[in-house]
Amino acid sequence: MSRSRRTVRAVTVPLPLEGVRVVDLTGVWAGSFSTAILGDLGAEVLKAENQYVWQPLTRGSRAHPTPEEVKNYPSTICFPNNDPGERSWNYCSLFVGMFRNKRSFTVDLRRPEGREILGRVIAESDVVIENSLAGTMEKLGITYEWLREQRDDIIFVRASGYGLSGDYSDARVLGIHLESVMGHQMLRGYEGDDPIIGVFAADYVSGTQIALSVLFALWHRNNTGEGQLIELAQAENAVAMFSHAYLDYALTGNVQRAIGNRSIYAADGVAPAGLYPCLPADHGGEGDDCWIAITISSDAEWEALRGVMGDPAWAAAPELATGAGRAAHHDLLDANLAEWTCQFEDERLFHRLQEAGIPAAPVLHAWRVLADPHVQSRDLYQPCEIEDDIGEYLYPGPLYALPASEGGIRRPPVALGQDNDYVYRDLLGVSDDEYDRLVAEGHIATKYDESVR
Repeated sequence: MSRSRRTVRAVTVPLPLEGVRVVDLTGVWAGSFSTAILGDLGAEVLKAENQYVWQPLTRGSRAHPTPEEVKNYPSTICFPNNDPGERSWNYCSLFVGMFRNKRSFTVDLRRPEGREILGRVIAESDVVIENSLAGTMEKLGITYEWLREQRDDIIFVRASGYGLSGDYSDARVLGIHLESVMGHQMLRGYEGDDPIIGVFAADYVSGTQIALSVLFALWHRNNTGEGQLIELAQAENAVAMFSHAYLDYALTGNVQRAIGNRSIYAADGVAPAGLYPCLPADHGGEGDDCWIAITISSDAEWEALRGVMGDPAWAAAPELATGAGRAAHHDLLDANLAEWTCQFEDERLFHRLQEAGIPAAPVLHAWRVLADPHVQSRDLYQPCEIEDDIGEYLYPGPLYALPASEGGIRRPPVALGQDNDYVYRDLLGVSDDEYDRLVAEGHIATKYDESVR
């Protein structure tokens, strides 16, 4: 059996960002994902949290849900054995996967002493990242000028939804709103249907770009000794996903619309392309919800597909001999392909098509992804136990394989305030008496206050 790319280590070398400390003031998905990437690359990420302030959609939808409320939650928000427990914020499924390779400490930034504590942490750090609504940091007294007073070469990344200037700068926004205002949702779904939300792709694109900007800034500082302020508008990062639609309009005046599962390159002969039904198999009660994705992008692939299908009479029609002809008769192709694919189980058909050189893949439910031999061999999901001792579960691991380094999930998803001792005692040198005072005054905690709902 071949060994995983994430566990083969001939020589152990430091991770790329080892020795870099990041203060994480982010929330929701984009910010949390960006700092997860930096943590995966070896940075020490210190997530600053506050027991009196619930960051919307960062550790869950609510701090203290009841078991009865959890029963009515959407499937995207769940807990081990559907039990929110006493500290639900430590293991809400929607977000905990982005809390690997991080440390957490608590401090009340609304109070002057909390800001002073943060300043002391920043003085020992390299990077600060925030993605709040424009103006939020200023209300807390956290500005680039103030950060530079703590450390002159600090790198400060500000990644609000629409940027720090412009008509929308003070608009409250989540991923679905970024994609709405940038036009993405008008390109989703089927032609003539309502726009579709529910897949928050912009968050992950923005999170990746936030992390990338930090790498550039660190490179710049290593060469010049200078830190810098980076302003990144998440909505503008989302543009990269569908710049073709903007260019189409700018160059031709054509307004692109939703095209279902067909290829945006159909006019160039990429046809047929789509999702086609397959024979139901023993797949945990999926019923008839089994599909395979097939894309034909050349005449050679079309000929190969004809061969796999046994060259039925309909496929020999002369109008289907070219990419342009196939694109013009896409409805006919879809109907005939669906009649053929529904005779086979998706995985078996996947292998048959791949052997013939045809791009294809089964459309898997989440449980099948976790059970997939390829995914398992790559250690994409790794078993971890978190502080609350709720048992061992699979969590998503790093995106990068660095075989010579001790990568992977070095620290399981972090619990609220799990590293208070490290930050206050080890990093800041707080005395026992001062530590106890900060606990009594509410800066240091490992659970959210009961007033936070």
